[in-house]
Amino acid sequence: MKLKLTHLTAAAAFLATAAFSGGHMTEVKFGSNWLAQAEHGGFYQSAVDGTYEACGLKVSILPGGPQVNNRALLLAGKIDYHMGGDLLQAFNAVKEGIPIVAVAASFQKHPQVIIAHPGEAEKFEDLKDLTLLIGDNGYQGFYQWMIAAYGFTPDQRQPYTFNPAPFLADKGMAMQGYLSSEPYLIKKTAGFDPKVFLIADAGYSTYATTIETMAQTVETKPEQVKCFVESSILGWYNFLYGDNKAARELIKKDNPEMTDDKIDYAILKMKENGIVLSGDAEKFGIGVITDARVEDFFNKMVEAGAVDAGLDYKNAYTTQFVGKGLGKEIAN
Repeated sequence: MKLKLTHLTAAAAFLATAAFSGGHMTEVKFGSNWLAQAEHGGFYQSAVDGTYEACGLKVSILPGGPQVNNRALLLAGKIDYHMGGDLLQAFNAVKEGIPIVAVAASFQKHPQVIIAHPGEAEKFEDLKDLTLLIGDNGYQGFYQWMIAAYGFTPDQRQPYTFNPAPFLADKGMAMQGYLSSEPYLIKKTAGFDPKVFLIADAGYSTYATTIETMAQTVETKPEQVKCFVESSILGWYNFLYGDNKAARELIKKDNPEMTDDKIDYAILKMKENGIVLSGDAEKFGIGVITDARVEDFFNKMVEAGAVDAGLDYKNAYTTQFVGKGLGKEIAN
């Protein structure tokens, strides 16, 4: 598929600066952190519409999943780039002495939500009156921030086993979820629209769905990193605001349980909630990372006791490949 006319201006500048291959294709592997879904759409878009190839990369996407640890493959040198989670994961890598660097942030807002029954909570603070189903990872991460910032308690939390049945049976319960997953499932299976609270809108200011690579790759192959990052940025604009039919088909091929209605719902929710395009990204473009935003989140997590105040967190990321406004005209 040819580069679409909607991004020819951006692509022209991109190709002029990012091509590094000297006419041959460089094969790279990108590992996602879960099964293929619309929330990975920007990467699939650039893989099928020729954007990666335009600057010299032949990209293979390796889906993640419950039995797949693509981050371990990055550390082992088996893949070149990885879809990270949030900044806590990046901070933990620094703590453990692992030289992984976040080079772009696909999501300006984390899609983590807390879900309640209609009428049981009108604002985020009201969730303090409910029993909360929170998984172990969430308890160690965002729930510690909820305790510090809002006064939630450890006692009101019960372990979440990713089974919504206890929540559906008890209006006094709320549960964690993913913006485009559990709310949709509840609507389809239980027949009602739950009350959904995006924790990013309550102040949980981490980036999410980052692009990670090894520090050595940034140091020795900066033009390759630039190509991958900028191609992915263009992919996100075109997936959300252009013709994404081919990307959808590849997502469904990689994950047969994914359907068009699920993809439609996810795209709608990403747009409605500014998951990809909001805040700094409206000015500086999709993928942007800013020092101020990272520092803000770091300080919040230090206050929550989830991160050591002495951590050299600036080793967790770089801003050198983002924030240049690439592709902004596609969304207009």
